[in-house]
Amino acid sequence: MPRITQEQKRLNREKIVTAAGEGFRQRGIDGIGIEELMKSAGMTHGGFYNHFASKDDLALAVLHQGFTDSLGTLDAIRGSHPRSARAALQDLVDGYLNAHHRDHPEIGCPSAALVSDVGRHGADAQAEYRRGLDGYFAAITEMLLDRARQSGEEITPAEARERAVALFSQMVGALMLSRAVADADPALSDEVLAVNRRRLRKP
Repeated sequence: MPRITQEQKRLNREKIVTAAGEGFRQRGIDGIGIEELMKSAGMTHGGFYNHFASKDDLALAVLHQGFTDSLGTLDAIRGSHPRSARAALQDLVDGYLNAHHRDHPEIGCPSAALVSDVGRHGADAQAEYRRGLDGYFAAITEMLLDRARQSGEEITPAEARERAVALFSQMVGALMLSRAVADADPALSDEVLAVNRRRLRKP
């Protein structure tokens, strides 16, 4: 049997992380097993340990990649509105608090999809989650400072940071609430999204 190349090993690892990212977001870290994840990645159960020491090790990789992707999306939003931080912030809110994001946690932001899991999976998982939160808070703080400069508003970095923490926390909470009742009461789920979207889009 030919030896696997380093490039193929890297691609196989990416497949596992992608499959696990979707599975963990959809069903929780404890809601799906290694065998099922490997099958969805198109590989055998035994191959898992060529890439990860444990499921917890895989969860750390999923969190790291998930936040890297999400923060990349946030950078793209900022880049698409170079002259208007207000428009970038509104785009961020609209992109986060919508029905598609609510209905597809498997491809969405890990902040909301994995928040409960992280609290149960120890300090290492929480450290990866914290890295993602720090990235969101820092980027939104910069966006708020940019908006203030562009509008002539006086705001300190500390005030901007406080607003950023509150804004993102409300976004995550609203998305989680909307998901919690989406099947039982679709109208209420939509209302939660719409009300928070409208409130958070205000200057």
